[in-house]
Amino acid sequence: MSATFPGESAEYRAARDRLLEREIELRRSTEAVAAARRELPPGRILPEDYVFQGAGADGTPTDVRLSELFAPGKDSLAIYSMMFPRDPGDERPGPAGKTARLPLAEGPCPSCTALLDQLDGAAEHITQRVNLVAVAKSPLPRILTFAEERGWRRLRLLSSAGNTYNRDYLAETAEGSQMPMLNVFHRDGEKIRHFWGSELLYAPPDPGQDYRHVGTIEPLWNLFDLTPEGRGTDWDEQLIYSKPLPFTARS
Repeated sequence: MSATFPGESAEYRAARDRLLEREIELRRSTEAVAAARRELPPGRILPEDYVFQGAGADGTPTDVRLSELFAPGKDSLAIYSMMFPRDPGDERPGPAGKTARLPLAEGPCPSCTALLDQLDGAAEHITQRVNLVAVAKSPLPRILTFAEERGWRRLRLLSSAGNTYNRDYLAETAEGSQMPMLNVFHRDGEKIRHFWGSELLYAPPDPGQDYRHVGTIEPLWNLFDLTPEGRGTDWDEQLIYSKPLPFTARS
């Protein structure tokens, strides 16, 4: 099948058809990698049932065990580790609102924030099949305040400040810096096993590339790749793109 658009040249169509063949191969490769991922042997059983802090029914901090993050009938759990605090060398401007009062080094990572902006919109759909949680090393009140300022309404947010989850699952360096890891766990009867982690973060990228360890789930960068400008090298996510309106806490 060959599609055509109004007024296109023969040169454009020939080049587009050649590109289409490469896109088909990419689709096949993507499916093959996904199939190979599903065939991974059983991962290691969790070394402990990590205790996080989340907001209870009345909004007060409540202990939540990792095993309690699995809803009935949903045996896969995706945990994204947000860099909050951000990378020590990240000098992009900080946020607005109450979170702006934090020292820059203790504030949230703009890139992690951009990803969670996107996941918050998709969370209602994702959680029909998969348990989804975002964790950060910051104290819970900071996380919840920032979530309110961003308008996040669907993400389940937890603090990992009181456990070693981040360190154990490659979301924290030996020096204590946070890393943006995505890990997937699977419940196997009474056991919980690690299934997959975005280890591409630790694989050196080819020249001119970024790590793209969660690149397949990021609409932002994938959309940029569809344009003549591409994702480029002179732009990065920011917490604020224009002068913000005064922050008003919702009741």
